[in-house]
Amino acid sequence: MKKVLASFLARRIRIAVLVLALACGLTIPAVAQADTASSTGAMTTEIVLKKGDRGKAVAAVQRKLGLRADGNFGAATSRAVKRFQKRKGLDADGIVGPATRRAMALPAFKSSSVNRKRSSTRLPAALRQIAECESGGDITAVSSNGRYYGKYQFSKATWKANGGSGSNPAAASEAEQDRVAIKLYKAEGLDPWPSCGSKVGS
Repeated sequence: MKKVLASFLARRIRIAVLVLALACGLTIPAVAQADTASSTGAMTTEIVLKKGDRGKAVAAVQRKLGLRADGNFGAATSRAVKRFQKRKGLDADGIVGPATRRAMALPAFKSSSVNRKRSSTRLPAALRQIAECESGGDITAVSSNGRYYGKYQFSKATWKANGGSGSNPAAASEAEQDRVAIKLYKAEGLDPWPSCGSKVGS
């Protein structure tokens, strides 16, 4: 009980510090990588589903929700996900992330079970390598510790500081994630991705 309370208080303090820093116009350090990595140095991530996705993973979610399993994550599926999340006391964002997936008693989604449109943004070769290393190029990936999001594994603070819209980078389009990554890369080079950045060009 003491450990749970300490963890809760620590999170509240971190949030309060970030809010105070933003209110005072202070710069929040850009951090895009996690403090845990796989054996390859890349993030341990999980695929999440959102509106616009298609495939077998979407159909599995629809079956859990009692919907027609057409594999198309449209408006009806999004509304059903939000209703499910509210019933389970989860953040009703309409995105099937790790917490929602577990509440549905579904196994982790495989990239081969999800189809989504790709961005036409021209990327520097270094960023293409970073994306592959960090998330396998999955725009909806969430780190295993729940702190880093999307194709480039942005923290929410980094995302906001570099002009990203919304509170969840993994919910943004691939084009927007590419735009924010390019801005961050031009400003700081490979520094925000020390583990994967060290492998660029190798």
